[in-house]
Amino acid sequence: MIQEKFEQRTAHLAVIGLGYVGLPLAIEYCKAGFKVTGIELDEVKVAALNRGDSYIIDVPAADVKAAVDAGLLRATTEPDVLAQCDSVNICVPTPLSKTHDPDMSFIQSAVDVIAPRLHPGMLVILESTTYPGTCEEVILPRLHEGGLVVGKDFHLAFSPERVDPGNPVYQTRNIPKVVGGVTPACTAAAAALYGQVMDRVVPVSNARVAETVKLLENTFRSVNIGMVNEIALMCDSMDIDVWEVIDAASTKPFGFMPFYPGPGLGGHCIPIDPFYFSWKARQFGMEARFIELAGQVNGGMPRHVAGLVATALNSVERSVKGSRLLCVGVAYKPDIDDVRESPALDIMELLHKRGALVSWYDPHVPALNGFEELSRLTDWNLKALKEFDAAVIVTPHRAVDHALLLETGKPVIDTRNALKGHRSEHLFKL
Repeated sequence: MIQEKFEQRTAHLAVIGLGYVGLPLAIEYCKAGFKVTGIELDEVKVAALNRGDSYIIDVPAADVKAAVDAGLLRATTEPDVLAQCDSVNICVPTPLSKTHDPDMSFIQSAVDVIAPRLHPGMLVILESTTYPGTCEEVILPRLHEGGLVVGKDFHLAFSPERVDPGNPVYQTRNIPKVVGGVTPACTAAAAALYGQVMDRVVPVSNARVAETVKLLENTFRSVNIGMVNEIALMCDSMDIDVWEVIDAASTKPFGFMPFYPGPGLGGHCIPIDPFYFSWKARQFGMEARFIELAGQVNGGMPRHVAGLVATALNSVERSVKGSRLLCVGVAYKPDIDDVRESPALDIMELLHKRGALVSWYDPHVPALNGFEELSRLTDWNLKALKEFDAAVIVTPHRAVDHALLLETGKPVIDTRNALKGHRSEHLFKL
């Protein structure tokens, strides 16, 4: 049985997609003693891994090199190895279209690669965030085309990735692993694999439940962030410091959980996952009003920040057009290099369209694809900062001395409360 191979750690595992989800998972498999083959379309990433380098901030190069040197990890662009693998994890992107419809193309491509190489005993696990029913409605029919029966000849399960890039405490191994199979036997097989690697496995009754878990988690965050962003807008109109309000409310030991306003949502999950939920709900004639409203509020925050920049410049009798503006922090969250869905990109685009001369600074991000017309500031010093007419703090990396901005005497728009405790007539808060 496949469970015995997992328990004896003799199974050959595969991971399709070696990004922020797939690579950390592959390394954890290797640390547990499994032989792992990573399948990745990007030849640059494949070459980097095979020489023992890492391109993911949460995966030390030493861990990659140790796995490669031990003969446990190999990366390739060729999928034929799947015919010899006992299990395969699908860890590919699941973006949204411009109309907020799910883009299943990456999942479908991965399944098309697996299907002709599916063999008896094989376990297929989807980790990519998606809508409830994907395993049964999209993946299973394709895998059934070869005549093998799920739960009997092969296994299919879903386990939501819960990666939090840059989190020093919770990483792949110690984040509880939810898993749900298309059949009970599928759940058991997937739980047996993860049980060799993760500190805690949480089996649920079926794949649809597991698919919904991730959507609930991130919808919870999106809706609450949307609420506090709306509170921030109201407080701004009433000249109330929303950050002080949140700090005081947080002293209540029960019945309150602090969420914080910001310039908009970023990352690979929170701006996207709730719309998978609402898209599926519409198929059942239901309107996800909380989700849609939160999306509207959060999606409007970059424009609000652009308005704050205009207000700040007006205070020194300048207009946005022609002003030299600095965006501080372009990653979607502090202390990482990931710019996916970052609100900084929207803010810079809005200001650029209004005629501003926009530059950006981020010690973790070496380049911005698609923003080559904007200048990158490389030196964080008072002389360089004085060249700008205003600065907007979008992502507060710990390595950056944000207080230096106040010494310029120029307007500073702080969207993250990075300058908490500082007072200045030139400081404008969200």
